[in-house]
Amino acid sequence: MRVGIIGLPRAGKTTIFNAVARGLAPVGGYGGASKPNIRSVAVPDPRVDSLSEIYQPKKSTYATVEYVDFPAAGESFGAGQGLGGQFLNDLAAVDALIHVVRAFEDDAVPHPEGSVDPARDIGIMDLELAFADLALIERRIERIDPELRTLKAGERGQLQALRDLLDRMKGELEEETPIRAMDLTDDERRLLASSQFLTERPLLDLVNVGEDDLPRRLAIEEELRASRDEPGRDLAVMGGRFEMELNELSDDEADEFRQEAGVEHSGMAEAVRRSYALLGLISFLTVGPDECRAWTVTEGATAPEAAGKIHTDLQRGFIRAEVIRYEDLVECGSEAEAKKRGLQRTEGKEYQVRDGDVVHVLFNV
Repeated sequence: MRVGIIGLPRAGKTTIFNAVARGLAPVGGYGGASKPNIRSVAVPDPRVDSLSEIYQPKKSTYATVEYVDFPAAGESFGAGQGLGGQFLNDLAAVDALIHVVRAFEDDAVPHPEGSVDPARDIGIMDLELAFADLALIERRIERIDPELRTLKAGERGQLQALRDLLDRMKGELEEETPIRAMDLTDDERRLLASSQFLTERPLLDLVNVGEDDLPRRLAIEEELRASRDEPGRDLAVMGGRFEMELNELSDDEADEFRQEAGVEHSGMAEAVRRSYALLGLISFLTVGPDECRAWTVTEGATAPEAAGKIHTDLQRGFIRAEVIRYEDLVECGSEAEAKKRGLQRTEGKEYQVRDGDVVHVLFNV
């Protein structure tokens, strides 16, 4: 999973990047940089830890997320003039977007708009992403129209359907409806399969508050979420600098500080959890003396599709899957005991893997 971090200048994007990706990128004045900060991080998963205690494997492997902290998009960013070409191309390559929204006061770092207003800044970013998609739609239409004129009416088929769809999407974007919230059929989504629209990407608005506002984070979240309730979108509140500084402590020390501040989860764990939910992702597990590992698949993936994540041969030669729920396996302490208690199931090709399934694939190629 590749997640892009964006935001208006001085919102604390790189601070959030360091907080959620345990990065060490320099903060402040990054707006002039030309290349993004990129870091892959292991997704914290206590299930892998618990299973590793049982199996004592040679290695434990966690699912990974790649975070990309994009530099400021230039002076036109936030002015309704659209996003730059390379910036757009890089953004289009991510699976989801995190929009860092400033909600902290700092006289040493004045807000470019002159005041701190999270709702306003969310609206500015929404418009920028919509402008980018409108420009892409207009370019697509400009290429399609000449081609349509060369075709007979009976030959236009899908190309005409795409042209009509783009025209409808253009109208809805102009009415401030992002593509992720549009009512599109499966056939229409297939027509857009090769497109790279930004407002189609799942979006997490991550509101960056100062430490003094951490006790109020749930109230802030509720207030801002009410105005941006749409499919494929979520909102969370985090103290970016608070979390970044906790990365310098041991896990136990960091948890102690979080408890004192009334924060339940680490910034990284919360960002990953929200991103997984937006993308409809789950994790299944494999165990053994060599490795205990978490694998990421889309919710609804069948057992053969999950097997293919491990190795293509397992999907091609899939026979059946032996499945134990993680909770049952930990309670039993071993696969043998789980099987003895009738908690191990045999599933076929139609079975949809669930989050927390411990899976052993039987195959033949």
